[in-house]
Amino acid sequence: MDGIINVLKPPGMSSHQVVSFIRRLLKTKKVGHTGTLDPGASGVLPLVVGNATKLSNYLMDHDKTYLAELTLGISTTSQDASGTTSALNTNFSLSPRKLADCLASFQGTISQTPPMASAIRVEGKRLYELYRQGVSVPRKPRQVQVHSINIMALWSEEEDKIGFGTRVLLRIHCSKGTYVRTLCHDLGEKLGVGGHMSFLTRLASGPFHSSEAHTLEEIAALVERGEDRFLLPMQEALQGWTMVKVHPLMQERIRHGNFILPQHFLDVPATLTVGDDVVLLSVEGDVLALAEIKMADQIICQPYRVFMR
Repeated sequence: MDGIINVLKPPGMSSHQVVSFIRRLLKTKKVGHTGTLDPGASGVLPLVVGNATKLSNYLMDHDKTYLAELTLGISTTSQDASGTTSALNTNFSLSPRKLADCLASFQGTISQTPPMASAIRVEGKRLYELYRQGVSVPRKPRQVQVHSINIMALWSEEEDKIGFGTRVLLRIHCSKGTYVRTLCHDLGEKLGVGGHMSFLTRLASGPFHSSEAHTLEEIAALVERGEDRFLLPMQEALQGWTMVKVHPLMQERIRHGNFILPQHFLDVPATLTVGDDVVLLSVEGDVLALAEIKMADQIICQPYRVFMR
């Protein structure tokens, strides 16, 4: 069984627990996720199964879209609702314009310091392990991209004022590696009132959207009926790549990682140039390998990631 499962992760389960559930359900160890989603968060969690586990790194590179709730006036130790309150600011009033200007300043390339409650390793230890021990260590800031950040809703006790406890629902489209809870924390800090992420769901991870995701209960019911329509072909993770079908006699060369020549292509949907990456497909449309167009003594197609068994 090879392919991708677009799982709608429920809140309260870690990404690893979701992987374990699917491993038991499908009776296979070859299942992995493509970037963790916090236990308290819900939403899209693409899983790779079988040979598709070799695609993990490519799926991790995808941009993400989130729906996050920022609660103003309350800062927490974890930057989200799971932590303890570290600061309260109950007496402030902000204009909607100031909030909008602050949000605009976080669009584009920004610098983030990873939170202590994250999975990054420092000297061999996960930061969240140190966080649970009450230990804080210096972390290096990293550059991420926030492509867009928009207000979807705003709940405040006063109609025209933003004060303590105001909740702001944000739609955020960002690059991989963006910590949304840190973004919420930093927004609160820049506004001068403090804040934390009180809710998070991932709407999309690259081409995988929540509207097309399956709950664990739906997947279990399909497996019980002997159906596997929840399993997407590996091509779904490679949208935007050039797909090239190759002559069946070349499959053994590809299996061993040997180059093939352009005349062995059965169809080329676009003009290829040296340096281009392509997906090599069988006549039936199965993914055989990822390859690069190179110049040796002549133009060749060199596989660098083979999926054939």
